[in-house]
Amino acid sequence: MAKVIVNATVSVDGFIADENDGIGPMFDWMGSGDVAVTDDGDYAGLRVAHASAEYIRAEFLPVRAIVVGRNSFDHANGWNGEVPGGEHLYVVTHEPPADWPYPDAAFTFVTDGVENAIAQAREFAGDGHVSVSAGDIGTQVIEAGLADEVHLELVPVLFGHGKRFFHEGGALRMLENPRVFVGERVTHLCFPIRK
Repeated sequence: MAKVIVNATVSVDGFIADENDGIGPMFDWMGSGDVAVTDDGDYAGLRVAHASAEYIRAEFLPVRAIVVGRNSFDHANGWNGEVPGGEHLYVVTHEPPADWPYPDAAFTFVTDGVENAIAQAREFAGDGHVSVSAGDIGTQVIEAGLADEVHLELVPVLFGHGKRFFHEGGALRMLENPRVFVGERVTHLCFPIRK
C-alpha cells in the first residue's frame, strides 16, 4: 500500500510561504550542491548536496500521486497541466475550475473531501508514495488519520509571519524519532506518525 507523506519546505518558525504565497529563499537549497539527483525525469538537472540527493532519491522519486488544495493549484496556475513530480495530481476543491484548459492532463478534481482524494491517490500510487501538500489539506489528512509520515524540508530562514505548515486546532499527535538528512541550506526531517 502507498505511503502517504505530508511534506513541504518550511522556515524555522513554521511557515511555508508569506501571506501572498511568496516563498522568498525557501528553495535555495535546490541547486545549492554539486550532486545530480538523476539524469532524467522531473528532477533531471537538479543539483543538490549529497545528503539532499539521497533524500530526494529515497522519498521524492517514489512519489506517484500528489494531493493538493485549490489554493496551491490556483497559485501555481495548475502547473500548466504538467504534474510537478509524480504521475497524477489530485486537487481537493469545492468546485473544479470551469475553464481548465488541459482536459487530458493527469489531474483529478475531488469535490467530496480529503478522504476520497487520499483513497484515489493511494489506489493510483500502488506501492509508491503519495505526497500531500502542507497547510490546510495536509492538516486535514493528518487529522483524519490518513497520513503515515510528516516530512519537513527545514530551511534556515525566519519568515516571522505567513502561511503555516500546520493549521491551528489539531489534536495532539505523537511522532516517532525522525530520519535526518543534513543538506546545504536544508535539513530534511522525516517523522513517522505514531499509530
